[in-house]
Amino acid sequence: MPTQARVVWDSSFTRYDFGPTHPMAPARLDLTARLCDALGVFDVDGVEVVGADVASDELLATVHDDDYVAAVKAASVDPSVADDAYGLGTDDDPAFVDMHDASARVVSGTVDSCRAVWGGEAEHAVNFTGGLHHAMPGKASGFCVYNDIAVGIQWLLDHGAERVAYVDVDVHHGDGVERIFWDDPRVLTISVHETGRALFPGTGWPSDIGGPDAEGTAVNVALPPGIGDAGWLRALHAVVMPLVRAFKPDVLVTQHGCDTHAEDPLAHFAVTVDAQRAAADALHRLSHEVCEGRWVALGGGGYEVIGVVPRTWTHLTAIAAHAPIQTTAPIPEDWRAHVEQVFGRPAPRRMGDLTAEDGPLWWRSWEMGYDPASEVDRAVMATRTAVFPLHGLDVHFD
Repeated sequence: MPTQARVVWDSSFTRYDFGPTHPMAPARLDLTARLCDALGVFDVDGVEVVGADVASDELLATVHDDDYVAAVKAASVDPSVADDAYGLGTDDDPAFVDMHDASARVVSGTVDSCRAVWGGEAEHAVNFTGGLHHAMPGKASGFCVYNDIAVGIQWLLDHGAERVAYVDVDVHHGDGVERIFWDDPRVLTISVHETGRALFPGTGWPSDIGGPDAEGTAVNVALPPGIGDAGWLRALHAVVMPLVRAFKPDVLVTQHGCDTHAEDPLAHFAVTVDAQRAAADALHRLSHEVCEGRWVALGGGGYEVIGVVPRTWTHLTAIAAHAPIQTTAPIPEDWRAHVEQVFGRPAPRRMGDLTAEDGPLWWRSWEMGYDPASEVDRAVMATRTAVFPLHGLDVHFD
């Protein structure tokens, strides 16, 4: 019997640390693991928690340029030699001692997750320390040094997977993964993000549909600022589900950046933890529908370190464990006490944001019709028009 869920975690992953003033605080990973532990997720029958070694240069070279890896290594020994031509030593990606090992360990965790799922050791795998989707083959970008996602997908392709679907629900466009597989028809990349007119990296338009040998395998849903649960989930279901079903992947890889949340300081969406949980649940169900449950789920962005990231990624891990946690569940007092002691601020009391007064989480399915007056619907329709016909899907009705 395979493990139900293989979860990548040990404290060494907190060494991916750009410094005390950087928004990508490693505490978010520690707090997620502590909350999983406090709620018993790590103790669920069939859950295996594993660490990871540092990825080899040979593994990194399946995606990254040799000179770039050498530059990362040099800056890891002496951060003062960081070369901004490689995106290193910038405000987004400041160099730090042992940066190479910390970054390559994240890559190894994602590749191990892919290996376990593809080899049948685990049905699902979660690496919430990963999801570093902006890194390019030869350059760091957007808090991402190495692109663990792309290395993991490339490993799957090199070991027999014929089709891999990648779904990115981070508020920022998944540009690095898209770029790396731009002209590879074996990889479907779907990014549901805030429009590049308002947010880094300023890319990810509906008309960006892949290279000449892979048209329709790059998919971008560029949504307006301010979008809430109903619009975000409508867009997800209107684009992701039909395309992944039509693509028929061997493996589903998903990135769950939770910077779509209303409290995230770096973006402009108004999504709740409840909706982020619903998205994870829907993608989990999709993996069982299209690829016999072969699902690798990763972290990503998320900069409300205490109130959002730990809850969202604990939900993700619990869903993969087939032991979902209700949004009404109380957060254990020992976790809340730790937060207040270490950070000097109150912690959330419940695993969701919505209350009974808010009513149930709800969105309109696409089958209810297209509304041209809706900015969300216009964004969704632009994507559907650009790529659905290339997959044999009807723009209006599938």
